[in-house]
Amino acid sequence: MSIRIHQTFLPADDPERSLAFYRDALGFEVRNDVGYGDMRWITIGPKDQPQTSIVLNPPAADPGITDAERRTIAEMMAKGSYAGIVLATEDLSGTFDRIQATGAEVVQEPMDQPYGVRDCAFRDPAGNMVRISQL
Repeated sequence: MSIRIHQTFLPADDPERSLAFYRDALGFEVRNDVGYGDMRWITIGPKDQPQTSIVLNPPAADPGITDAERRTIAEMMAKGSYAGIVLATEDLSGTFDRIQATGAEVVQEPMDQPYGVRDCAFRDPAGNMVRISQL
């Protein structure tokens, strides 16, 4: 049996700002951009990995979510504790410098972690934690 990660979802409350971060700072390509009313789903991914995508989706768009749950999601996003993703690169220092130069919010500069990983971290415009590990 072979199972792959095909898509993962990250909330994006400002699609244009999120798109700019993932496209311009990380170099991802736009694969799909779908609007429905005032909502928008943008599928992006690494140019050399067409089988793996991230969907930037409207937070709390599910009609089964209550207003209280929507408020909680908005509060968690504002704190940066709602969602995140871990990416990897062969050149962590160069990648960090390139992303930092775009004005992205730095959470952690490249460092060796006690659990054996060298990584850095940014927060995307929606508050999602984006960690990048050295391959």
